[in-house]
Amino acid sequence: MSITEYQHLEALPKHSLGELFDGRLYAQPRPAAPHGYTHSAIGSKLFNPFHDGIGGPGGWWIIDEPEVHLSLDKDVTVPDLAGWRHERMRKFPTSHKFEIVPDWICEILSPSTRSIDREIKMPLYARYGVSSVWLVEPIEHVVEAYRLQDGEWVAVGRYVGTAQAAIPPFDAVLLDLGRLWMPT
Repeated sequence: MSITEYQHLEALPKHSLGELFDGRLYAQPRPAAPHGYTHSAIGSKLFNPFHDGIGGPGGWWIIDEPEVHLSLDKDVTVPDLAGWRHERMRKFPTSHKFEIVPDWICEILSPSTRSIDREIKMPLYARYGVSSVWLVEPIEHVVEAYRLQDGEWVAVGRYVGTAQAAIPPFDAVLLDLGRLWMPT
């Protein structure tokens, strides 16, 4: 019996993060502090208003680092954050595999993942019909928002610095960008 790429992914050391793109394994070390800080900040800012409906409209599941099986055991990504509208994902899976394509994905860019996120994952997300993507640069303090239109990514906006921003698909609540960046 031969070992599958998914079995290689499952066998990675705990300090590594692995993903499969077209059945090919990609592994990288855990991210640095600016990445982790921004990841945590975005999740905390979206969770109450959109996941729980506290101070916002609710209606979303917001999950940190879900294992998303766009194609079971062939295209497996672990975005920094992902969101599903309740009407599309009525309940959570009982395993660690999320097999429903997210409505929104957020990738926090790192020097080691920037090209993978832009050149491999963005086209993959478009192919499977993810509706919205944020690419976030924690060092340059930038959030780029995209929406899928006719199978292509269309830039919705580029949000920079410490401004207040209403960023789709979460534009029902202003996001204080300055709170997303690690203090210097």
